[in-house]
Amino acid sequence: MKRQLLPVLLAGCLCANAGHAASLPDIQAADSAARTWLALIDSNDFAASWQQAAALFKSSISQQQWLDALHRARTPLGKLQARTLQSAVPAHTLPGAPPGDYVVIQYRARFDNRAEAIETVTPQREADGSWRVAGYFIN
Repeated sequence: MKRQLLPVLLAGCLCANAGHAASLPDIQAADSAARTWLALIDSNDFAASWQQAAALFKSSISQQQWLDALHRARTPLGKLQARTLQSAVPAHTLPGAPPGDYVVIQYRARFDNRAEAIETVTPQREADGSWRVAGYFIN
């Protein structure tokens, strides 16, 4: 099984600062933002996923690099069949990222061409208070 890392931020960070609990509304807002963002990818609107990502995300990878990486990682999987929340862990510090408010969310996903995958999506609360995705990892 080949692992795909898109963009390099926030991989392996599930344990980072788990003791700093975010409120339930924060976790729900982060999950909602992540699902909205993932829906763009699920509908093959890869460019919009980059445009609607967090500033940290966009400063880490160019739009063309993102489109190329996402095409390589997601297209072979086929259409999404199901996605269920597995975990949501609040964090204030993550490896390779500035301090901030993050929620590291893992979803169990099933695709046409892959029976089981784990998607890790990390929304970040930006200065305006909105949650936007700062990292995505699928394996």
